Amino acid sequence: MRRVLGEEGRLLGGRVRYSQPATGFRSGIEPVLLAASLPARPRERVLEAGTGAGAAILCLSARVPGALATGVEIDPALAALAAANAEANAMAGISVVAGAIEAYVPDRPFDHAIANPPYHPPSGTVSPDAARATAKRGSAALIDAWIASLARALRDRGTLTLIVSAPVVPACLMAMERQGCPCSTLFPLWPKAGRAAKLVLLRGIRGGRAPFRVAGGLVLHTEGGAFTEAAERILREGGGLDLGG
Repeated sequence: MRRVLGEEGRLLGGRVRYSQPATGFRSGIEPVLLAASLPARPRERVLEAGTGAGAAILCLSARVPGALATGVEIDPALAALAAANAEANAMAGISVVAGAIEAYVPDRPFDHAIANPPYHPPSGTVSPDAARATAKRGSAALIDAWIASLARALRDRGTLTLIVSAPVVPACLMAMERQGCPCSTLFPLWPKAGRAAKLVLLRGIRGGRAPFRVAGGLVLHTEGGAFTEAAERILREGGGLDLGG
C-alpha cells in the first residue's frame, strides 16, 4: 500500500477507513450526503469533480458495491491520499485522477456525475492555507466550468448531482440549464426544523425535461443538536437519501 501522510478516521459509523489532512481542508457531512443521494447501481460509472481525499466516492462504494467511481482532484497530494484511501478499503472500483476537472477527458461517458464545488466568493477573506483556499474559493465562472465539464462527461439521461450552499443556487441553476442538465429537483438540508437551509442538493438530468420541483428535504439536527434519526441512518448507517421525483 502506498504510504501517504494523513490523519486516520472513519466514515459511515466505522465501515469506511478514511485518512484526510490533519490541517487545511477537511471533509464535513457534505460528501456523505452527496454520495447517499446518488441513484447509482453496480457497474454504473460515477465521476466526481474535486474529490479531495475521496470521502464521497468511498461512501458511495461502501453503499453500492460494484459501482465504478472516478475522482478528479487538482491537488496531487489529496489525489494520492484518495487513492490510498481506496486501497486501504480494498475498493478496486475506485480510480483517482490528479488534475483539473476542466481538463479531464473521459474515455467513455459516465452514468452519474457529482460535485461539492468551491462556493466561497472571491471577495471574501482568503484562507492562509492554500489547499483550503483552493477547495472553498469559487466564483460563478468556476461553477459554470465545473458543471460544463461534468455535463460533457455524462451519457444521455445521466444524472448530475451537486451539494452547494444556498447563496450559489441561482448560479448553479443557470449553469445546469446552459449545459443541458436542467435542474429538476432542489432538496433542502435543514439544519433544524424551522431554520433556513444553508445547504441544498441539486439534481439534473442530461437532456431531461422534467419540471422543476422543490422537495421536502431533510432535517439534520434535533433541537438539542444531535443528528435526527433520518440523518443518522445516512451518516452512520450508510442508508440512501431519496431525492424523490
